[in-house]
Amino acid sequence: MLKVENIIFSYQKEATILESSFTLDKGKTLAIIGESGCGKSTLLKLIYGLYDLDKGRIFWKDIEVLGPKYHLIPGMEFMKYLAQDFDLMPFITVAENIGKYLSNIYPEAKKERISELLEIVEMQEFGDVKAKYLSGGQMQRVAIARVLALEPEVLLLDEPFSHIDNFRKNSLRRKLFTYLKNKQITCIVATHDSTDVLSFADEVLVMQKGTIIEKGSPKFIYENPKSLYVASLFGDVNAINVQGKMHFVYPHQLIVVSHSNLKIIVTASYFRGSHYLVEAQHEKGILFFDSKTDFPVDEKLFLDIKITP
Repeated sequence: MLKVENIIFSYQKEATILESSFTLDKGKTLAIIGESGCGKSTLLKLIYGLYDLDKGRIFWKDIEVLGPKYHLIPGMEFMKYLAQDFDLMPFITVAENIGKYLSNIYPEAKKERISELLEIVEMQEFGDVKAKYLSGGQMQRVAIARVLALEPEVLLLDEPFSHIDNFRKNSLRRKLFTYLKNKQITCIVATHDSTDVLSFADEVLVMQKGTIIEKGSPKFIYENPKSLYVASLFGDVNAINVQGKMHFVYPHQLIVVSHSNLKIIVTASYFRGSHYLVEAQHEKGILFFDSKTDFPVDEKLFLDIKITP
């Protein structure tokens, strides 16, 4: 189990991470979400041991995670951390980058392991290509394979799919998180992508201004956001006052009805493939709702909140 106990950290005088605590069981995947600058990347670096804490302690099982004051080379050997800069060696091949830290004692086993990892990140045809010739997305896939090479107990990923094309990203995510679950590798991923959270995370931790403001299952937090900030991390959201109580409603939760108290005027419509995202004006601001139908600008409609059984 990973234990983060009352940690505080600051780069200068003002704290970047305010007093924070959480636990994560072995083999689970935790997603950290929040706006840019909220402390997601810093928290990953603290868990890896790249910085010294101002206060608090971090443990993996019974081993305390310690920073540069205690280690000549910062970082914990049973963890791997994938930063956003990839840190590949440009003048050696993809296969050599992936196998950099694998033992040469058993060359056939090393070759098989590299081949397995190339398949996971869908880079089989690039094994002999030098890293400097790769695109940003390809480099990111190689970097993922490299941190998996020695099968860490804990894997820390900072925006691991940010440079990868959408058509490739979905397949890669499924392969990677399935692999981690099968190997019981504990994973913490800092992300802006709600798909990483809703589809693959066992738990989600929401950060704002260096503070953990929510932690729980992705489904519960998605369906019961405590604030507009939390709800907005999962996509477009509407704040609607119903009988004096504020409700945070996603576009798919609004439906067109023949009459209601929520009268709107269509201002724009965006084709999303399976549906349209319709933007509309009502007396208290802008609303967004999903529709199978494309409504013309200036059409007057009524909306209601869909009741989930």
